[in-house]
Amino acid sequence: MTHRLKIEDFGRNPDRPLTQIDLEDLVPLPPPYDQAAALPKWKELTKEAKERFACNLDGVVALGLPKPKDAAEEQATVDRFVSGLKKLLTKENNWTFLQPLVLSLEYCAKCQSCNDSCPIYTASGSNDLYRPTYRSEVWRRLVHKYLKPGGALLARLKHGDIDLNWTTVSRLYELCYRCTMCRRCAQACPMGVDNGLITHELRKLFSQELGWAPKELHERGTQLQLKVGSSTGMNPEVVKDNIQFIDEEFAEESGLDATTPWDQEDADVLLIHNAGEIMSWPENPAAFAIILNAAGIKWTLTSDEPSYDGVNYGLFYDDFQLARIALKHAGTAKKLRAKKVLMGECGHQHKVMMTISDRILLGDLSIRRESCIPLLERIVFGGKIKFDPSKNNFPVTLHDPCNITRNLGIIEPQRRILRYLCPQFREMAPHGAENYCCGGGSGFAVMSGNNFGDWRKAIASRVKFKQVLEAFRDCAGPEVKKYVCAPCSNCKGAFRDMLEYYGAKEKSSIIYGGLVELIVNAMVGLKKPFIKWEEE
Repeated sequence: MTHRLKIEDFGRNPDRPLTQIDLEDLVPLPPPYDQAAALPKWKELTKEAKERFACNLDGVVALGLPKPKDAAEEQATVDRFVSGLKKLLTKENNWTFLQPLVLSLEYCAKCQSCNDSCPIYTASGSNDLYRPTYRSEVWRRLVHKYLKPGGALLARLKHGDIDLNWTTVSRLYELCYRCTMCRRCAQACPMGVDNGLITHELRKLFSQELGWAPKELHERGTQLQLKVGSSTGMNPEVVKDNIQFIDEEFAEESGLDATTPWDQEDADVLLIHNAGEIMSWPENPAAFAIILNAAGIKWTLTSDEPSYDGVNYGLFYDDFQLARIALKHAGTAKKLRAKKVLMGECGHQHKVMMTISDRILLGDLSIRRESCIPLLERIVFGGKIKFDPSKNNFPVTLHDPCNITRNLGIIEPQRRILRYLCPQFREMAPHGAENYCCGGGSGFAVMSGNNFGDWRKAIASRVKFKQVLEAFRDCAGPEVKKYVCAPCSNCKGAFRDMLEYYGAKEKSSIIYGGLVELIVNAMVGLKKPFIKWEEE
């Protein structure tokens, strides 16, 4: 079937999906897969879900938005949406991103150069709904038709025949969660138009003006983190108990010092983990402790709420929520008089604290912040720790987290480490700043309600999985054990799900993990291998 969609149809035909996902059209996967065998397992929506939710976008429900009770509720929603549009285009209400937003709205040349840069559009078989400019064009026409801005502001926008009604608003909300905001499209645009930013600003409008946000990011994300201390639900006592258990277990297995210091004042480094590592990948905080102790660095974790959790899901949908958490993190660092805050292996933590927080952490809160990756490079080549690279003599490829590489430009330090410590290191194509998103970006890694989990793994992560298979093409079979290095907690969540979804462990013997695990695995004096192939 054709995947071409007219912008004018976006607010029409509310009783049927705007488009259909044809699984046979998805981008093919290389050996050991073939297209027939690699078609995804797709969960159809239940009759109850179809009746209850506004799910007439593409047959997928990411958000579970209830249908309105009556016409009055529909109109009230539309009115609040228009109010939000106005606020996003005023400096009083959008001091964070007004200028790049207006420029991105004004200067799109509709050349569609960005289409093929989008892994979701590519994986879907070029479904028009998923091209980076589609949702932007919907919003652009709404702004021009219904706000009628005067003067130079958005003066270049052309009139578009598009209805503003409940169908348009609800579809646009759902469509905001078909983009990982990886911003690969902005990198490809000759004008620098940032469709990922437009998606973010729409999500912000829905959250701040209509109170609409995914439960995984809001109720079970930022709200839980501000209330309890962590988006995982762990309070300080639970976190400390977990870390103590991890320290003891990995010290015994490795024969190395895995002791974690807590709430130490005047430390050189205040390390903030993504708390998901503590629950799901305990080898990661253990590896950090081993490395920092072996390097003789004065470091600490903190038990302050919520500063023991680097997660900040506000990045993906609401600037206010982002600021509340970032201010807490900076306040803890000032209280402990830490020389700098060190970002653990978490991409969105990097973007929040090292990019967005430059607009928030001003004056006394302008603390020094650093990514863990350059520090790890200095440690590996500093001479205090002895390594035996032959211990990592298995195929290794590197996934570049979008918010570390494309956003911050941290590209070579991790590669210098892997070229030294991993004799069979090989690159994905493309890589570095040109990398493809894992499919879990913008909060997707923690979103699996209804049948969105299938869409995420089958479409959003498909191009990344194809990249992984191509990187290991010379050793594709299950007889050779292979390692995907993914130095980001959200990315690891996406890899965990996609590898399980496609049966990669059984068919290809592919496992995943972080960078610090490979560093510890190559240390001289390690009692047992740190990387355990029989486990995920």
